Amino acid sequence: MHPMLNTAIKAARRAGTIINRASLDLERLQVGRKGPNDYVTEVDQAAEEAIIDILRTAYPDHGFLCEESGMHLAAGQQEGEVPEFQWIVDPIDGTTNFIHGLPIYAISIALAQRGQVTQAVIYDPNRNELFTASRGGGAFLNDRRVRVSGIRRYHDAILGAHIPGSVSVATAQAKFAGMLSECSAARRLGSTVLDLAYVASGRLDGFCGVNLKPWDLAAGGLLILEAGGLIADFDGEQGWMKSGSVLAATPKIFPQMLGYLQG
Repeated sequence: MHPMLNTAIKAARRAGTIINRASLDLERLQVGRKGPNDYVTEVDQAAEEAIIDILRTAYPDHGFLCEESGMHLAAGQQEGEVPEFQWIVDPIDGTTNFIHGLPIYAISIALAQRGQVTQAVIYDPNRNELFTASRGGGAFLNDRRVRVSGIRRYHDAILGAHIPGSVSVATAQAKFAGMLSECSAARRLGSTVLDLAYVASGRLDGFCGVNLKPWDLAAGGLLILEAGGLIADFDGEQGWMKSGSVLAATPKIFPQMLGYLQG
């Protein structure tokens, strides 16, 4: 296993310990709002600080892009430059679930080298499930190699979806109605990083999402690619990290999903 991936796993597990401890006494949580339906707690911040501390201790020259604290420039990096190494961190993806005691959330840590994601960790502290990937090395769940599902027929597929409240019902219905109504079932878990990890491990057959951020997508995107899946924006191109509009699926299901959006 790559040493940088090992360090990311250590950081994810440390954050998981903080989150699990806090989940035992949710009534004491201090919850703030970053925007409509966008919550943050002191646990998000403590988990992120723990992740940064471990990674920065091991790699003091690396930069960071974090959901809660934003951009931390790498050594020698100028504003607007792509750093040599940048960690992309989401300490709790699924904070709304977390504060309601719904155990569907996860930690996401990715390492980008010159803008290309090379290492990925997604850790579900509730199930103690660790999803990992290194570019060119495959995708794993708790040391067991995983692949996307073998589903071939669209009507048999289960899709995950991230359609936030900021997207109007009319817009969502117009864009996604056919795609989500003609599959076997659609699920909105409330944690994009788990949606992507589940596509990579064959639990979901596809995923569509809008208004997503790099920390939602970086680790899960690499997992899907290393598990034999496809990921792209709504034009079938590779601008998904910037646009935040994402389709991800098995090679058989992906073109059918794309067809619904482009039809």
